[in-house]
Amino acid sequence: MGGQRWWDLAAAATAVAAVAFSFIDPPYGSEEWGAIGATAGFIVVYLTVARRWLTGPTQLHHLWPTAALAAVLGVGVAFEPSYAIVQAFIYPFAWWTAATVRLAVLANLLPAAAIVLGYAIRAGLDGLLLGLAIAVLSLAGSLALGFWISRIAAYGAERARLLDELQAAQGELAAMHRDAGVSTERERLAREIHDTIAQSLTGLVMVAQRTRNELARGSAASVAAAEADVELIEQMARDALTEARSLVASMAPVRVESTLAEALARLGQRFARETGVAVQTAADASGLDRELEVVLLRCAQEGLANVRKHSHAARASIEVAASAREVVLTVLDDGVGPGDDPGGDGGFGVAGMRDRVALVGGTVSLEPGPAGGTALTVVVPLGAEVPA
Repeated sequence: MGGQRWWDLAAAATAVAAVAFSFIDPPYGSEEWGAIGATAGFIVVYLTVARRWLTGPTQLHHLWPTAALAAVLGVGVAFEPSYAIVQAFIYPFAWWTAATVRLAVLANLLPAAAIVLGYAIRAGLDGLLLGLAIAVLSLAGSLALGFWISRIAAYGAERARLLDELQAAQGELAAMHRDAGVSTERERLAREIHDTIAQSLTGLVMVAQRTRNELARGSAASVAAAEADVELIEQMARDALTEARSLVASMAPVRVESTLAEALARLGQRFARETGVAVQTAADASGLDRELEVVLLRCAQEGLANVRKHSHAARASIEVAASAREVVLTVLDDGVGPGDDPGGDGGFGVAGMRDRVALVGGTVSLEPGPAGGTALTVVVPLGAEVPA
């Protein structure tokens, strides 16, 4: 009932009710016409004095419109006791326009006093007692309802404040997680670039300097050595280009709008086009969370990146199998294998993969394959909470 339109409707309804109650019992005389005059005064006071305070109560100033309405109430009750119905409008008005609960209680005393005074003027001592009884009952009801609504409003405001604080804290926490993720990814990329492309470029610089020195000597042997170094530079540049493409491929987004099997098939097809390594994919896992599917796809992506960089394989396979308790991702190739260090870290990419899988309670192993090559196995228990 906060809009002025609703207060206008309430004032109009109160005025109609006051007139109607005054004319319920004929014959009509000065008392009824006095109530009509008081009703007209009520409308005038509401429109000219009280209405402006509905949008902005200011400390003690709100007592003046309440006092004016209470005075009209007292005059109307002095003519017609049924005019006391106007207090149904004045009490809510006093609560609404009060700046504090204490001022609202003070404002509630004004219509109560007006009712007592109106009954006393109308009927003397008997009217005073009757008016006092009515005023006490009305005041008690208004205070009880007002305190109850004020407590609810305060509780709602407190909940809104706590909700705002919670949302702000969640936003800050999400920002901290994003910042931490960005920092971790930047560190991973920096170390990956340092371990691959930067080292290749350093080697290129050293070989290029050696070639320049050999060409400066001008001898036939030096020229032949320079030609061999040029071939070496070309090979090293090709290797650096392969490493750069591998790094870009590991960062490429993986679509998971379709099923996991389809996403793995697309990943294998793209890898085969880029490297010439035939990739076979199979996925017997359905009903997995999207976040878990992303983890598995990223692991498969990193496994193929290792195939590209280290194995010199001709064929590779990706398989995902789920049981009632866990899901297993296996990446196999027919390349040179992980060497004499089974279960080793396989480079920074595998270490980063271990960190990613550890967040979902899983494990990563890098071992020689059953028929040679390398076997990358990722095991994730089902039912674990997967961070977004």
